[in-house]
Amino acid sequence: MQPLQQHQGIIATMNRANVDTDAIMPKQYLKSIRKYGYGDWLFDDWRYLDPGDVDIDTSQRRLNPEFELNQPAVAGASILLTQDNFGCGSSREHAVWGLRDFGFRVILSPGFADIFFNNCFNNGILAIVLPQDVINQLFALTEAQPGLPCIVDLQQQTLQCSSLEFSFEIEPARRERLLQGLDAIEVTLGKQEAINRFENHHRQQFPWLFEAL
Repeated sequence: MQPLQQHQGIIATMNRANVDTDAIMPKQYLKSIRKYGYGDWLFDDWRYLDPGDVDIDTSQRRLNPEFELNQPAVAGASILLTQDNFGCGSSREHAVWGLRDFGFRVILSPGFADIFFNNCFNNGILAIVLPQDVINQLFALTEAQPGLPCIVDLQQQTLQCSSLEFSFEIEPARRERLLQGLDAIEVTLGKQEAINRFENHHRQQFPWLFEAL
């Protein structure tokens, strides 16, 4: 994964609560066996006026001019501001893959569904839980200035937008993995020497377990 230490980007807003994973990545795209390339299908039913599927060229489909992420002011946005219970519904990891492939590195919300929250960190997206009053302030700022730039500092655990600065908390192990750009497998492989020592000791202590190997 790409390390995330300090990130500066434009905020896109989605002032909706209970956005579920079927809305984020509709079920027809779960047929794809790839782990990348889902950005064009993100929020598919809201984003396009025409129905889509994995074998339909999205460049030939009509964009919905009313959809939040289709507004010119937030083109290239990499920070998503949304409401409570974002990512509820099924556990499909494709929802996070779509957000990542679209270009989002940070999501700000009063709360996330548990599995979705874990999937974000497993795929290099920083999911930040903020109090509702802070979320309301951020929505007010972005309403006054669409395409508002913001700086997210994971080292200092601060969020700076315009003249306002907010602090946030991230569980230390998750924070360290994002700072170093490590997924769960890479964290495990970083302990290879300890794993080898354990396996050698286990083989010496219980040799009969390995006689058939």
